[in-house]
Amino acid sequence: EQILEPFTKETGIKVVYEASSDFATLLPVLVESGNAPDLAMFPQPGLMADFAREGQLVPVDTFMDKSQLSAAYSQNWLDLATVDSKVYGVWIRAAVKSLVWYNRAAFKAAGYKIPTTWNEMMALSDQIVADGGVPWCIGIESGAATGWVGTDWIEDIMLRTVGGEVYDQWVAHKIPFNHPAVKNAFEQFGNIALNPKYVFGGTVGIISTPFGDATAPLFDNPPGCYLHRQASFITSFLPKDVALDKDVSIFLLPGIKQELGVPVLVSGIVTAMFKDTPEARKLMEYLSTAQAHTIWASQGDYVSPHKQVSLDAYPNDIVKRQAEILANADMVRFDGSDMMPGAVGTGTFWSGIVDYIGGTDVDTVLKTIEDSWPD
Repeated sequence: EQILEPFTKETGIKVVYEASSDFATLLPVLVESGNAPDLAMFPQPGLMADFAREGQLVPVDTFMDKSQLSAAYSQNWLDLATVDSKVYGVWIRAAVKSLVWYNRAAFKAAGYKIPTTWNEMMALSDQIVADGGVPWCIGIESGAATGWVGTDWIEDIMLRTVGGEVYDQWVAHKIPFNHPAVKNAFEQFGNIALNPKYVFGGTVGIISTPFGDATAPLFDNPPGCYLHRQASFITSFLPKDVALDKDVSIFLLPGIKQELGVPVLVSGIVTAMFKDTPEARKLMEYLSTAQAHTIWASQGDYVSPHKQVSLDAYPNDIVKRQAEILANADMVRFDGSDMMPGAVGTGTFWSGIVDYIGGTDVDTVLKTIEDSWPD
């Protein structure tokens, strides 16, 4: 609403915003029943692409100039909003996903150091266990979207073990879902998630803990856990008495193969247009301005993908650090599950994570996901 205020003031156009916790399920129903919204804010560009290919969306480059778009977004982000050579969406916010959160005071008191490689991170996990603690907190419960938290781990590990090119092939189904590289990523994740000494509450805790509550044990005294891998938006869910810059800090999830550097996994929200009206066009144009993005950045929960937003727009050091991580990344890739066809990316990949953590063997999980890929 804060973002829309200047728009309404300037244009007199009133915007009705409706939120949904089951967006990926609800939107196709609305569209099929002829009740599509004027605009939709997609957390999954894969779902946006599905609608674009069905001819349901209006390409923004039919009314916005290419130079206007490239002044606002890097080619990476424009490519992510492009379907069959047409730009369909404007990005309104980004989240850096490859982050590990920790309680500063607890870390300092225990004398732990920030790991800079994956092996160091696993050694730190062993050290925490040896000291009588639990290294990790993981919670994947998220209503109809349960499982997405685990898909982020798999994507981060894929980028760190096989690099961007193979990752892109996997997302586009140019290699099968049960490819050895994917199996390896699941097993590396399993080395943490399936180790009862490593995770607060064990596998039952992982499946039953809402993702937003998973950070709470970091701040218990003594700490229930020391590390939590989650995207930048987790700041909205931190316990109320936690002060961002004082109590909590972040490090970039370390690399695994030195030659691949430290990739950064991102997600974001892209807005696309179902109904071509003058009002909808105006709002799309506004959402691609530095003005709108600077307001978004000032709220501190997200990083802006807009090129013209200054670091000074961010209200605290943690989110400033994320903006720097994004700007200086060795490699940036979008959340893979959000790019895959909905049946997989917001379907069997999510449920496959739950099955894997619940004890189903990895080959069965991967074959089920592979078999579900639409022809």
